[in-house]
Amino acid sequence: MERIVYVNGEYVNESDAKISIFDRGFLMADGVYEVTTVLDGKLIDFDGHAKRLTRSLNELDMKPACTDEELLEIHRELVKRNNVEEGMVYLQVTRGAADRDFAYPKDAKPSLVLFTQDKPGLANSPAAQIGMKVISIDDIRWGRRDIKTVQLLYPSMGKMMAKAAGCDDAWMVEDGSVTEGTSNNAYIVKDGVIITRHLGNEILSGITRAAVLRFAKEAQMKVEERSFTISEAQDADEAFVTSASTFVMPVVEIDGTAVGTGNVGPVASRLREIYLDEMRKAAI
Repeated sequence: MERIVYVNGEYVNESDAKISIFDRGFLMADGVYEVTTVLDGKLIDFDGHAKRLTRSLNELDMKPACTDEELLEIHRELVKRNNVEEGMVYLQVTRGAADRDFAYPKDAKPSLVLFTQDKPGLANSPAAQIGMKVISIDDIRWGRRDIKTVQLLYPSMGKMMAKAAGCDDAWMVEDGSVTEGTSNNAYIVKDGVIITRHLGNEILSGITRAAVLRFAKEAQMKVEERSFTISEAQDADEAFVTSASTFVMPVVEIDGTAVGTGNVGPVASRLREIYLDEMRKAAI
């Protein structure tokens, strides 16, 4: 059965979905996106994603396609129409269709596309019991990684580099320090302290990151926001990543070196448990 997707005001079968070939998201990667998790048929941290979407649009001087209230209704309708219990809702806003030009068009109407991805077993992923293996790669992306744009070619390349090396993901390194994973924020744990890079233009302000750090502090865990190196990560007691699709995912190996015991550690496991419990309570 085909998914129902949303394209510029209409709910249509995915095979009938159409966007102009002149859409700047297609021609210029002139667009932003968000991915909201669905658990038990409800949306996780929708408000956080909506606020970050607004920030991304503002940073690119891009008009919103609709209000936050309308976005919420579209999300809920898609979850309902596609019977999603566990999965994701992907949202993309572009500057719209206009004749190809590097200058922003003055009167283009923003394009808005949403679709669901059904992912049964997302919360009980076996990977969380095994842990991920990552490699390090140079971070050669543009300088405004704090804007959640659709420019995802290099992260895709990084993911493929990791797979070619027999690993699950890549951590990107700039000026000797880890920035983030290809689609997640990166963390290490040393002597009971959770360490993750401070916010700035170099990394995305993860919605899951914000929630996990808040829960960690509420649980009396020590948190330090600063840069760290690959060698420091290899010498850590634990490592993990966070994202909307993986929640809290342990990392057990970095560039062929086992982290800690080489097994999933207690801090990452506990944070994953807390995150899932608390976010399920707050889901809408």
